[in-house]
Amino acid sequence: MSPQIRIVLVEPLYQGNVGSVTRSMENFGFDDLVLVNPCKLEGQARAMSCHARDLLESTPKVDTLEEAIEDTDIVIGTSGIAGIKTDQHIRMPAYTPAEIRDKFRETNGKIAFLFGREDNGFTREELKRCDMIMTIPTSEKYPVMNISHAATIAMYEMSNLPIGERPIAEGFDLQLLYDHFEQVLADVKHPTHKMEKTALMLKRIFGRAELTPREVQTLRGVLRDIQRSKK
Repeated sequence: MSPQIRIVLVEPLYQGNVGSVTRSMENFGFDDLVLVNPCKLEGQARAMSCHARDLLESTPKVDTLEEAIEDTDIVIGTSGIAGIKTDQHIRMPAYTPAEIRDKFRETNGKIAFLFGREDNGFTREELKRCDMIMTIPTSEKYPVMNISHAATIAMYEMSNLPIGERPIAEGFDLQLLYDHFEQVLADVKHPTHKMEKTALMLKRIFGRAELTPREVQTLRGVLRDIQRSKK
């Protein structure tokens, strides 16, 4: 049995892609799909879903990304464009699906894999919401994959990944930690023009650290100590 994996399609444009994703989910044994503002799902979606039509018809449709990931612990955004500047963290560091499988081999939690719009991918704000970034190695001549193909590769890598004994901190508590760090940065008068970049860098660090609930609470305790010492 694999850890809890959720596939999230953000504003998919083509119903055939949605149908193909549900078919791949059936192939690899996944059943948790959420669609954010999808296109109409009609005949082509049903045809491409094949034997996964029940999943296609029962899949929740939500208005916002936050609704789609609100009960998940780690959010992984898929990008066909890898970051190249080490001082910019929107698309860095990026992990391959195999590397992500290795990272979560011994953990227990709910992981959301996000796949963006076929034409424009994710917005900057959506990428900032991700704890980690995944990219699939492809030819430099044409690096951007169809979302159904990318989702299939991710599901193949994550299939039959055993659930480990080490729990991942809940997404709600991780967000409290991120917010707490931003409060401390403001308290210590971290340069305003560096605030966004520093906060995102910290999020990427903690996202790939697979923090346990105890580790999150300990870090927040340290932050509280820092805040008290400044008074």
